Amino acid sequence: MNAVLPDGRNLELTPGATAADAARAIGPGLAKAAIGAIANGELYDLLRPLPDGAELRILTEKDPEYAQLFRHTLAHVMAQAVRELYTERGFAPEQVRLAIGPVIENGFYYDIDAPEPIREEDLPLVEEKMRQIVAANLPLKRFVLSREEALRRFEGLDPYKTELIQDLPVGEEISFYQQGDERFGFTDLCRGPHLPSTGRIPPHFKLTSLAGAYWRGDSSRPMLQRIYGIAFRSREELDNYLWQQEEARRRDHRKLGAELDLFTIAEEVGKGLPLWLPRGAFIRRQLENYMYEKEQEHGYQYVYTPHIANARLYYTSGHLPYYAEDMYAPIEIEGEEYYLKPMNCPHHHLIYKARPKSYRDLPLRLCEFGTLYRFELSGTLTGLTRARGFTQNDAHIYCSRRQVTDEFIKVIQLFDEVYRDFGISDYWFRLSLPDFEHNPEKFGVENDNWRDAIAAIRAALEQTGAKYVEGIGEATFYGPKLDVQIRSVLGKEDTIATNQLDFIVPERFGLEFTNERGEKETPVCIHRAIMGSFDRFFAFYLEHTAGDFPLWLSPIQAVIVPISDRHLEYANQVAAEMRKNKLRAEVDSRPERMNAKIRDAELQKIPLVLVLGDKEAEAGAVNVRERHVKEQRTLSVGELIGEMKGRVNSRK
Repeated sequence: MNAVLPDGRNLELTPGATAADAARAIGPGLAKAAIGAIANGELYDLLRPLPDGAELRILTEKDPEYAQLFRHTLAHVMAQAVRELYTERGFAPEQVRLAIGPVIENGFYYDIDAPEPIREEDLPLVEEKMRQIVAANLPLKRFVLSREEALRRFEGLDPYKTELIQDLPVGEEISFYQQGDERFGFTDLCRGPHLPSTGRIPPHFKLTSLAGAYWRGDSSRPMLQRIYGIAFRSREELDNYLWQQEEARRRDHRKLGAELDLFTIAEEVGKGLPLWLPRGAFIRRQLENYMYEKEQEHGYQYVYTPHIANARLYYTSGHLPYYAEDMYAPIEIEGEEYYLKPMNCPHHHLIYKARPKSYRDLPLRLCEFGTLYRFELSGTLTGLTRARGFTQNDAHIYCSRRQVTDEFIKVIQLFDEVYRDFGISDYWFRLSLPDFEHNPEKFGVENDNWRDAIAAIRAALEQTGAKYVEGIGEATFYGPKLDVQIRSVLGKEDTIATNQLDFIVPERFGLEFTNERGEKETPVCIHRAIMGSFDRFFAFYLEHTAGDFPLWLSPIQAVIVPISDRHLEYANQVAAEMRKNKLRAEVDSRPERMNAKIRDAELQKIPLVLVLGDKEAEAGAVNVRERHVKEQRTLSVGELIGEMKGRVNSRK
């Protein structure tokens, strides 16, 4: 047999040769450094036989694929360590039954059915045993068994492995990996790939948590215990990840929402249905006011639509055929079915249709802060970022085909304008395209409508020079879209807003306009949400700022702290003057020490603390302490009000 190297050379090998054999044939230096291979685009370990004629690239620890190999091997090392721990406690190794142990982003996990529950305090013990196994540099060996032999190996001992083997297609190779020897090592059913020995695993790993996990995700099956771990090439990467996790916990919008009295979710109301508290409601209203002004500047007209609609509307739009599982159950009223509104677009289409339109009416930009209801699975609900009830910053632009690219450009520019005002710069667009080959049920067949829609978005992206990537299969059922991608505080890519092009649904609704030639023509619809939902944007922005909102968004802009009770009257006068100028100030009149009041204002992330004593009262001034600014300043009340109004009006 032979393999083809990256430089085009043919490498002659004996039949059944592995990547380790290939590395040795190339040279002793590479044989020592090798940790795996890419064969015909697939990741192989050094232990698996290569296919004849494979295009082969040998991997070393410098290659990014190294992480997948050592994380997978660590999952097996962890399973071995757990078995050793329970053996020391008097249990037989086979009493620790192992389900699956895959690689995940930044780490690995293993689902385990142990004879007694694994505890949080066991994790350091397991981790220490893992380090001993790594230090022992146990060699790994791969071997293959027939289906009958593999089943006999687990017969009466492990129902999970037995089920996995039974579910494999007939004729598929069934491989095992052994660490160490038969007596003192560990063997597991596994496809691989793995490192050649445990000593090739970098020491920068940590077990992070325990969780429950149903076997194969089925709540009717046994509940297993899942141990999570993380692993990196370097100590710096591990430390950075741990810092990032701690920072994410500190910035979690659910934690901050509770600490800063912004929103709550009550079981009595229902899962995924947030209640906005006064301070959070104030910030949300500021977001809405900002978008209302901005969209009016850009020629949008506001409408209102009901929270419920007849099922016929959603059959026409295609939401019931394509989207029913994400909608709430129907409500029967007078023999007809009604649904809570999952989308605003069908309603807006009927507003468009309410009056005849000509080309002179286009583009028509309809906008609504529309509250929607979607039945998200309870396990996916995440505060405000994934809720069942939320309010979209929604708009639909109806235009002719000739106007599509120009309107799309204006939407991209509006995204840039809004996000710049909020200090958000690390975002990019994803052109979400259909996958006709693998998902024809959703996307149908490729036609001129799809081709024209994709071409129009590409043209807008090219003309604006916007940064974008492509995502195959991410389109909606009615057209391609441009998603706004952003990184969370965890560094995870997420979609915060979307901009969709629809050549299809307007035809379903029979939307028309009279063109310049007096002929009827179907408009194109651009579905557009600059902030996405206000709820999701609020959650992202809360985490982005860690609750340190700019002055114009802060529900309390200043706390006034009188040094003693005799300064209370002056404090109230200052507060009244600020409120007269539409600034939000509160007087802290509690019988607490001044330093305690200042500390409490810091914990509530109030932008300004104004301290008043005899000197300030006599001068008609305030001592200004600003968050994250070391220097204190003394300003007259008039100077303070002028400065604050300037910052609020500029929304900086």
